[in-house]
Amino acid sequence: MLQSRVLRRCSQRRLSSAAQQIDTIIRVDHAGELGADRIYAGQMAVLGKSSVGPMIQHMWDQEKEHKAKFEELINKYRVRPTVLTPIWNVAGFMLGAGSALLGPKAAMACTVAVESVIVEHYNNQLRVLMSDPEKNRELLTVLQKFRDDEQEHHDKGLDEGAEETPFYEAFSNIIKLGCRAAISLSEVV
Repeated sequence: MLQSRVLRRCSQRRLSSAAQQIDTIIRVDHAGELGADRIYAGQMAVLGKSSVGPMIQHMWDQEKEHKAKFEELINKYRVRPTVLTPIWNVAGFMLGAGSALLGPKAAMACTVAVESVIVEHYNNQLRVLMSDPEKNRELLTVLQKFRDDEQEHHDKGLDEGAEETPFYEAFSNIIKLGCRAAISLSEVV
């Protein structure tokens, strides 16, 4: 009898842990896609009528699709969004507009920095979800597609001269640090 209860509790903890992983993935990715949406909104506010405007618009349109999908998943899985959403909303717009004010290459440097962190982040999540590919099929499919879109944005930013931005390494590393901090905070808050 006691052994049966212990086994049941262990099984419940594993299920709870798996459910918590899914909640964390959806929460943090929802926050990230909101932030990406706001970054591109900021870039469009400054560079929308420039030669890079159509390219930024294309990337923004993909981010809007990503954000909409995570809003759907937040509701479907009944996940609490991060309480930091208002901060990421403002911070994302400021980062996008601020980088764009430095010029198109700086805007692309921002894109490359952000997307490099996000691609790595999605790859880490995909490895976790592969522990049970059947159960996690929906999220695996979503994350693989979004990861590929983010990689496309990264590569396009490089093609557009991101690395020609003055002080590129320092600029990129500061943005990457901010992204990693936002991910860590959104996972728990």
